[in-house]
Amino acid sequence: MIMRIFQVRTRPGKEAEFATFFRDTAIPLMKSTRGIVTVLPGAPRAESSRDFSFVMVWKDLASLKAFVGEDYETPHIDPAEAELVEARTIKHYDLVE
Repeated sequence: MIMRIFQVRTRPGKEAEFATFFRDTAIPLMKSTRGIVTVLPGAPRAESSRDFSFVMVWKDLASLKAFVGEDYETPHIDPAEAELVEARTIKHYDLVE
């Protein structure tokens, strides 16, 4: 299994708008995606009010690639979030069981 950690920093002043996208679009999409074992969405804390994250566990690399394409190491950008996001990072790890 593969653990994928996706982090987003919103543009200043876009926190509420991104929070709506995150809650209403991104979380339901990820929870319904084939090949996902676990989705842990992370909302901002007071000390980092522009930072959101997802920790996802994927069944295998084939499932991850089926969702994001061959270039799975590049953060996927939904057109609805493009204007809201200042920076994205993505990291992958083998899950230790």
